[in-house]
Amino acid sequence: MTSYAVLLRAVNVGGTGKLPMAELREMCTALGFADVRTYIASGNVVLRSEDAADAVRGALEARLEQHAGRPVGAIVRTADQMRAVLAANPFPHVPGNRAMVIFLDAPPPADALERVRGAADEQMVLGAQEIYVHYPSGMGTSRLRIPAAENGTARNMNTVAKLVAMLDEFDEHDEHDGLDEHA
Repeated sequence: MTSYAVLLRAVNVGGTGKLPMAELREMCTALGFADVRTYIASGNVVLRSEDAADAVRGALEARLEQHAGRPVGAIVRTADQMRAVLAANPFPHVPGNRAMVIFLDAPPPADALERVRGAADEQMVLGAQEIYVHYPSGMGTSRLRIPAAENGTARNMNTVAKLVAMLDEFDEHDEHDGLDEHA
C-alpha cells in the first residue's frame, strides 16, 4: 500500500466549499482507501491505497464533484514527495505560519515569478511541483498574485510538517507490523 497526502482546493476556506471532515473521511473510506485521517478543516487527508496517485485523485475528484455539484480539485502526493517538499523548504528559519507551499499539478513554468503581481516584501522560490512563498508581513495583508498558482492549493509549513508526521506514523506502524516478536 502506498501512503498519500491529499490536499483539496477551495474547501472550507472563506466560507466556500463547505465539507465537514467527517464526510470527507466517509467518502474516502467508501472509495476503498485505508487508514483515512483528516487534519484541520481545510481539506487535508492522509490515506493509504493500492492505487496510483492519478487513480486516487480521479476517484476522489469524481466523488467530490457528485457531493458538491461542482469540480473540487485535489493534489495527491506520496509520503516521499511530501517529505521532499518539507526538506526543500527554502525558508527553514521562518515561522511555519509565515511560509507557504503552493502545491501544483505540474512543475511551475520557468517564468512563473516574472508574472507575479502585487508583490511587496514576499520572497518566492520555485520547487519541483510547488512554489514556496515567505510572507514576512503576514499573508493577511498581502496583495501577492501568482498566476501560475491559480490552479494550485496552498498550505503553510506547519501543516506540511504535520501531514508528514502523520504519513510517518503509517511507516512506523508498518515497521512494527513487520517485526517478528518471537525472534
